[in-house]
Amino acid sequence: MTPAHLRRSAAALALALGGLGVPVAASGAQGTPGTPAANAGLPLKTARTHTFTTTRGTWMSVDVSPDGSTLVFDLLGDLYTMPITGGKATRLTSGMAYDAQPRFSPDGKSVVFVSDRSGGDNVWTLSLADRDSTQITKGNTNLYVSPEYTPDGTYIVASRSGGLGGTAKLWMYHVDGGNGVALSTQPATPPNQKQLGAAFGKDPRYLWFAVRTGDWQYNSIGPQYQLAVWDKETGRVSQMSTRYGSGARPALSPDGKWLVYATRFETKTGLMLRHLDTQQEEWLAFPVQRDDMESRAPMDAYPGYSFTPDSKAIVVSYGGEFWRVPVDRSAPTKIPFEAEVTLELGPEVKFAYTVDTAPTFTARQIRDVQPSPDGASLAFTALDRVYVMAFADMKPVRVSSATIGEFNPVWSPDGRSLAYVTWEDARGGQIMRADRDNRGAWRTRA
Repeated sequence: MTPAHLRRSAAALALALGGLGVPVAASGAQGTPGTPAANAGLPLKTARTHTFTTTRGTWMSVDVSPDGSTLVFDLLGDLYTMPITGGKATRLTSGMAYDAQPRFSPDGKSVVFVSDRSGGDNVWTLSLADRDSTQITKGNTNLYVSPEYTPDGTYIVASRSGGLGGTAKLWMYHVDGGNGVALSTQPATPPNQKQLGAAFGKDPRYLWFAVRTGDWQYNSIGPQYQLAVWDKETGRVSQMSTRYGSGARPALSPDGKWLVYATRFETKTGLMLRHLDTQQEEWLAFPVQRDDMESRAPMDAYPGYSFTPDSKAIVVSYGGEFWRVPVDRSAPTKIPFEAEVTLELGPEVKFAYTVDTAPTFTARQIRDVQPSPDGASLAFTALDRVYVMAFADMKPVRVSSATIGEFNPVWSPDGRSLAYVTWEDARGGQIMRADRDNRGAWRTRA
């Protein structure tokens, strides 16, 4: 699902939460998020707004500022900041664009994020002092996931794919822009390898991320992702996990002692804590929320999260809320928040359809058509019920009075009986038989 699709989903969610507001006209300075300039590339223009206050959200990526005082997070396509202790959130961006996956710069003066405000996905930065945004990547044909600053703040690493169905690779871009370069690896990266969730730790020589084969897969069998690390000096990539439940969305502590990543156990997802000195692992938080390992993971396989600067805890979202989870495995602490959401929406798409409520009407689709052996009648399924219709009078007659699904009728060789299957959720399926007596009436039995 692309960010534009997510914006439409967010709009649908907002509509379910309350009534619509009145149309508004956007205004503001050149390039300010939420203004006509910032949204010029989007196909829809703001026609309505919906406003509400929330204390919960879904799939919120969150990051901790370098000084440990502030959180930045995304909610319904806009970016917010708030104190790390919680409280009322301040919206950084607004408008029709879908802004997501924010991360602080090492100096804490800006955030990098992904936005479709140009008409397609791109990586952007936002100055926290003057709210001025800068487009880092160009064009509207690529998809970007999980941007992250390098420790020196000079470059941004993000996962880039050529669109839906493409396997994302790690690319590096200068903060002042440019064409960027793909990270070179030894051995060379397989074309069908997907790379997500770049993360740096104490040593800037090493870049952690998650890899899988292929973009996605229906009915996939684990593991889907495993952790890997790239050595900047040698270009070599080493696999760093072997869990059957996969390994995704790594985060490393600033002191170099801890690694946290998302993985599954049976049907649930949790966060695993690894002591990098001993390589011993234990659950940090389990269960948390569902991951996105089986789909294309357009917002990564798990929402972004971050260590606190003192390396004593991570701040992460699950269950619709933010949590501070200590690495000493003491009880997590909820970080309460309240956000004023102003959701800008395009024109309402509404169509009127006539629903026929008459006792009889023309069925527009029939299935499982079976002519009788003598060619005088048809058996078929319509509206999940089995009918027989004689060509002599063209009047369909049901073969039972059941209120469950009936399907796939077949005639007996003498044309006096029908066999068909039924389905009901409580009992499952059965094979039924309908017999026609000398007067043409039908009786059924299992």
